[in-house]
Amino acid sequence: MSEDKREIGWTKLELASRVALDLEDGWFVNLGIGLPTLVADVIPEGREIILHSENGLLGLGPKPEPGEEDMDLVNAGKEPITLKPGGSFFSQSESFAMIRGGHLDAAVLGAFQVSMHGDLASWKLPDAPLGRVGGAMDLTVGSKRVFLCMQHMSKGVPKIVEECSYPLTAPRCVNRIYTNLAVIDVTEDGLFVHELAPGVTFEHVQDCTAAPLKIRASSHVKAEFLEVKK
Repeated sequence: MSEDKREIGWTKLELASRVALDLEDGWFVNLGIGLPTLVADVIPEGREIILHSENGLLGLGPKPEPGEEDMDLVNAGKEPITLKPGGSFFSQSESFAMIRGGHLDAAVLGAFQVSMHGDLASWKLPDAPLGRVGGAMDLTVGSKRVFLCMQHMSKGVPKIVEECSYPLTAPRCVNRIYTNLAVIDVTEDGLFVHELAPGVTFEHVQDCTAAPLKIRASSHVKAEFLEVKK
């Protein structure tokens, strides 16, 4: 992969901003560790998104300013956070009861691999002796929508594949994939490119993807996709 190809597309913060645009006012949303946590910093002004963390927090705000970190106030990834007015603390058992009870409108997670069918692998690499299960297995089943926020490739290897070769977190759970190159919907008819990052062509995204992609330029794609999964 050339240096030029690595430089095109959205930056990490631009990617997080693109995800945040699709979070609707009033939604309860869990952000996974890593790239998804950036979404908390770029929620559009005037939109109230109630962020949840499985370690027992509701109402997370953006990350604290340098020097104002309180390591007693951290998210599930042990990163320092802030809490908005009205935010609350509770036990992990209550937190997972919220997830399993279907009370989250969306979960924004990272991924090692995702298949063209929406299978997600996010907790263990094949050559790693241990993995980090975290709350992802519950979030993928309990959330009304599962969005992935990730780099399109890892060390030059496509992360979107026909079939996952890594240990699965959950099968058939992903609704939409946001990468530095494109926004891609997972449907029963395959992977549809919903939006391309500035300067990125469909052919380039396909070249960086190990599964067939389709594209349709109709405005109804988003509304169709955002229906709550059955």
